[in-house]
Amino acid sequence: MGERSTGLRELKKARTRAAIQKHALRLFRERGYEATTVEQVAQAAEVAHTTVFRYFPTKEDLVITDDTDPVFYESLRTQPAGMASVAALRTAMREVLGAFSPEDLAAGRERAILILSVPALRGAAFGNFTDTMRNVAVILAERAGRPADDAAVRTLAGAAFGIMLDLMIRWAEDPALNLAESLDAALATLESGPAL
Repeated sequence: MGERSTGLRELKKARTRAAIQKHALRLFRERGYEATTVEQVAQAAEVAHTTVFRYFPTKEDLVITDDTDPVFYESLRTQPAGMASVAALRTAMREVLGAFSPEDLAAGRERAILILSVPALRGAAFGNFTDTMRNVAVILAERAGRPADDAAVRTLAGAAFGIMLDLMIRWAEDPALNLAESLDAALATLESGPAL
């Protein structure tokens, strides 16, 4: 009985968190990021403003926070031990992006547009992006049996994240861009080495 109640409680928390973020994104789109207050987000989501801050410590977190990183880390860690690093990155990306619904992708693109258009969000997202890049470098180093500060590992992680940043910018500008296919193709180029 205790496990079931914990599971239901976690499900309710996840739904509340998703609803808050959904209303925040809608209000930011309708009114603008700067013009929308956390109080307005709380009212739209029918929660107290303290509840918003419990799930999202800052206003910026309403946009930059998602649950993708831990899922991606787990997928990357569980790729076969003999698989090369870029192949493992490609496979993990395909697994994670392949699980996204069209609604998830639309919300992700909306978040990318906001992040790129609001200076405060770009700054917050950059911190999040660099943390994610470092975590991926640590996982790649573990997989390769190298130290986390290994220059080759850091170079590979930096190149992969440069690709991801470029695609985020292109995706925000072009709604027809297929993010999963474009990311896989770009990582394939990294894997085989560009013919320049």
